[in-house]
Amino acid sequence: MSLVLIVQIRLQADVKVASPDGRIVTTIKTGGEQLSYDVSCDGQILMQNNTLGLKLADGTAIGKNPKLKGTKQSRVEETIRPLFPLKKQMVENKCNVATLSFKGGYSVQFRVYNDAVAYRFITAQGKEMTVEDETLTLGLDTAYMTHMQMNRSYHTSSEQVYSHRKVAEVKEDHGVANLPVLFDTYKGYKILMSEGDQWDYPGMFLKGNGTSELTGAFPPVPSTTKDGKKPYIAKTAGTRSLPWRYFVITRNDGELLECTIATRLADKCQIADPSWIKPGQVSWDWWNGWDVYGPDVDFKSGINTETYKYFIDFASKYGIPYIIIDDGWLAKRNTAYEIREGLDIPELIRYGKEKHVGVMLWFSWTSITNYPGCMEHYAKMGIVGMKIDFMDRHDQEIVNFYERTAQKAADLHLLVDFHGAYKPAGLEYVYPNILSHEGVRGMEQEGGCTPDNTLYEPFIRNVAGPMDYTPGAMISTQPNYFHGSRPNNSSIGTRAYQMALYVLLESNIQMLSDTPSRYLREPDCTEFIASVPVNWDDTRALAAEAGQYEVVAKQKGNRWFLGAITNSTGRNLEVTLDFLPEGRTFTMTAFEDGKNAGYQALHYMKRTYTVKHGDRIKITMARNGGFAAVIQ
Repeated sequence: MSLVLIVQIRLQADVKVASPDGRIVTTIKTGGEQLSYDVSCDGQILMQNNTLGLKLADGTAIGKNPKLKGTKQSRVEETIRPLFPLKKQMVENKCNVATLSFKGGYSVQFRVYNDAVAYRFITAQGKEMTVEDETLTLGLDTAYMTHMQMNRSYHTSSEQVYSHRKVAEVKEDHGVANLPVLFDTYKGYKILMSEGDQWDYPGMFLKGNGTSELTGAFPPVPSTTKDGKKPYIAKTAGTRSLPWRYFVITRNDGELLECTIATRLADKCQIADPSWIKPGQVSWDWWNGWDVYGPDVDFKSGINTETYKYFIDFASKYGIPYIIIDDGWLAKRNTAYEIREGLDIPELIRYGKEKHVGVMLWFSWTSITNYPGCMEHYAKMGIVGMKIDFMDRHDQEIVNFYERTAQKAADLHLLVDFHGAYKPAGLEYVYPNILSHEGVRGMEQEGGCTPDNTLYEPFIRNVAGPMDYTPGAMISTQPNYFHGSRPNNSSIGTRAYQMALYVLLESNIQMLSDTPSRYLREPDCTEFIASVPVNWDDTRALAAEAGQYEVVAKQKGNRWFLGAITNSTGRNLEVTLDFLPEGRTFTMTAFEDGKNAGYQALHYMKRTYTVKHGDRIKITMARNGGFAAVIQ
């Protein structure tokens, strides 16, 4: 049930909006030369004189010398039931809202939650407007620590290692940071910034100038940089809402792991009947180099029909609903119809249906644009989805490509996994056939994917939405012994660490990245991995420090899964099983780092315990180690 109360407020230079619990206060200042706002928590100023505005091509300067016409304050109380819950089956959406209308044809709406502040522009500029630039300045303490992915240009796949600099140390020659970003205030709070409900508008980046300020930066529309034309960032409808800019404010790092702000700010699903959309796991070929082997393999492995039938048989055996046929199946990349010799796609689709395994195909985004009929062609052939790659941009044109593609795929009942992609920003709720985005430094980076970096991703990137990290290596190494080359690809981190990633990392399509041959030789581990859901009823952070360690419990039906990982420092942690129902006992089957895992990362122990509500369990992890368990 939703309750919205609206009250007309008298005109005033400052408008204050507090969270429902009163702890977070946003003060919107309308009396100066530029519209701005402050954010405080528990009486402490966390951000001061954050400015916002738009510069239009016709000379309109939205937010400059603002003339307040009126303010409406309201309260929202509702319960959202996400179609595909990554954290919680039921999401409470409670906030106080202020909508400030100004002369010049625009409004600004602020929402203040118990854990976040969000704002967006609502424009009334006629049929069309050209946005030359958007003003966004964050007034921060110079000592705040930033955790950001820095890029040399706007052309980026958002797969960089996180950098860690104080605000005053972020300078222009470092480039631009893609969202989301995390700030440690050292005042007992962390602030995570990202954006939502983004459509027909470029994504935002941040840049620094060596002071206490970070400013917004936006990629121009590419076509406007040619022939000496003046660039602009968007040509769009003049009457519309712009993307939400949001700031999650947490008092402990576990709140980031439980945060549902992306759900609360999302628009409604536009697919009338989404019942055909089925999230799940997928057996993936590219990372393992199409390498299958063993006494049951009497064919030459590679990109051919026999190898993919082997993948399908494996997926069918473990109840994995999909396989992906990745880059290499086309005779030439960036084409669409000329299939590699020795590969029979229609036969694989037929065989997959017989085995209850759907086939997804990889495409570069240029194939989708250059061959506009290819989606219909392969949908008619019987594929269930597409992995679309190499966009590597975040300007208005590519944002619109995402939306057109998702809409067309939905019409054809096709699933979509975006790689070479920016972070999710709400479109996945409007078109939930978008199962995931990459935009993360995942395991395909091999030796460049380390637990020291991965330990930031659940606290930063996953807050924005699903991420296709591609876990599942069955050859585990410590960094000083890593080799990583095919055909025996490996990853840094212990075996228990890899297994825990399936519990901790959130994606509506979760890869099994290694070859079926190694999974078939590790039935205990594979059975556990295949049993881990991708959607959850509840998420509880039991112990967490961004970049250091996390322990999380997740519920699906009558089962609870535990996942824990640590960075390059081994740890002994103790957590309480107070999430279990009282009055009965449960069996916990755990995969733990073996005593030698700090050297031989493949060493793990499988143990079974009897547990009950309130028990305290010890979790011992080697360096780059982990712990994974199911309680039932």
